[in-house]
Amino acid sequence: MSDDHLTPASWTALTTLTGKDPAEALGDMLEEQLEPDGVGVFEMEDGSGLWEVGAYFAEAPDETALAVLAAAFGAKPFVISELPPTDWVAHVRRELQPVEAGRFFVYGSHDADRVPEGRVALLIEAAMAFGTGHHGTTQGCLLAFEELIGQGINPARIADIGAGTAVLAMAAARVFPDAHVIASDIDEVAVEVALANLRVNGMEGAVDCVEAAGFAHPSLTDGPFDLIFANILKGPLIELAPDMATATAPGGRIILSGLLNPQGDEVVAAYEAEGLTLVRRGELGDWTTLTLRRPEA
Repeated sequence: MSDDHLTPASWTALTTLTGKDPAEALGDMLEEQLEPDGVGVFEMEDGSGLWEVGAYFAEAPDETALAVLAAAFGAKPFVISELPPTDWVAHVRRELQPVEAGRFFVYGSHDADRVPEGRVALLIEAAMAFGTGHHGTTQGCLLAFEELIGQGINPARIADIGAGTAVLAMAAARVFPDAHVIASDIDEVAVEVALANLRVNGMEGAVDCVEAAGFAHPSLTDGPFDLIFANILKGPLIELAPDMATATAPGGRIILSGLLNPQGDEVVAAYEAEGLTLVRRGELGDWTTLTLRRPEA
């Protein structure tokens, strides 16, 4: 086991409750009273209406304090788990295999000898591999993109919203090197990872990487875009529908994912309400990818 990538033992405390506001209030109170290393508040993607609140600790948390907080907010009792030391990079290398999606081949450096000739190969280091193509949503986006390429699209401006490690933006920049490609993410660390991925792929300067929530950046308001990717979650996709429609050029396309199959109809409805038309719906395992088009002016 590599000491360089070995994370020490840690603890998690997880609970669920109904309602976004109570969940966020519980998350705030956890941060204020117990000072964990991190707190996450997420809507559960199973249609239950429940929200999950999780906290992460370097040392065993105060179980009594957690029980009091759960009771105060009407949440289920916290489930506390100790996580053993883990070499995450070794785990990724064991578990993640190269992903093939049409002409695209997403791989880690440990699989460099497996890259087929003639493919658009995108290298993602194992330490940065989560959510970079080894997931049905990213693979689904690449397959939808491949289909658009086959239809003869020639986008001049491309945006990848919530880009994470920027695999989709890099794929677009490789196929359309003359296009202006922008990758944005709300997380500063994700932007740094995207820049690192561009470097290791010899693509420095091929994609503009910016930190932004949605389209809240000058580079993203200077549209419109001929192609937009957004591989995030149902809630943000629905919230972004008006901005996404405004940012799409007449005749432009949007590729959306991050959706469980049952969530597709709700997202389609939100975008159709903004005047976009569904042109493709693909399912890959439990995940759905949608391609929509803005009508010509």
